[in-house]
Amino acid sequence: MTEIGPNAWPPDPIRTERLMLRKPEARDRATFVELLASPEVHAYLGGPRPRAELEREIPGVPEPWPGSFVVDLDGAMIGQILLRRAKGHCRPTAAGKADLGYLFLPRAWGFGYAAEACAAALGWFDGVLPGEPVVLITQTANVRSMRLAAKLGFTEVERFQAWDAEQWLGLRSPVAPPT
Repeated sequence: MTEIGPNAWPPDPIRTERLMLRKPEARDRATFVELLASPEVHAYLGGPRPRAELEREIPGVPEPWPGSFVVDLDGAMIGQILLRRAKGHCRPTAAGKADLGYLFLPRAWGFGYAAEACAAALGWFDGVLPGEPVVLITQTANVRSMRLAAKLGFTEVERFQAWDAEQWLGLRSPVAPPT
């Protein structure tokens, strides 16, 4: 797993009380298109991509790249968790650190799935790379994302202007490795 660390990818599925985090499968393709084309999902991410473009670009079996988890509820994809290195980031605080991102279908909002899935992904991360901090960037206008960041233990490091909006950069302190 070169993007995050030396660990094999993909890991075994991660199970929570209600969800499973797993690698993508062919049955997830339509949901990836829906996620990336959704105006609601991309309201704070620069806008959606054209559906026709996504239909052409996304392969029959979405690529299982390191740090990307499909969030599965009862056998169906409802979102994606991303953990990737913030290489060459515009903010020195974030450069080289693992960066947490998440996308969920609007019909999955408001049920605590994002918090549950992100906590599970961060727990996995702490187990394979103990002692490493994680950053999260979101627009300050994205109130739901700001609440989720606080719930997950991220604290504000700075605010900055980018992409014509105020951005919030939070840091989750590293979990100490077991002794």
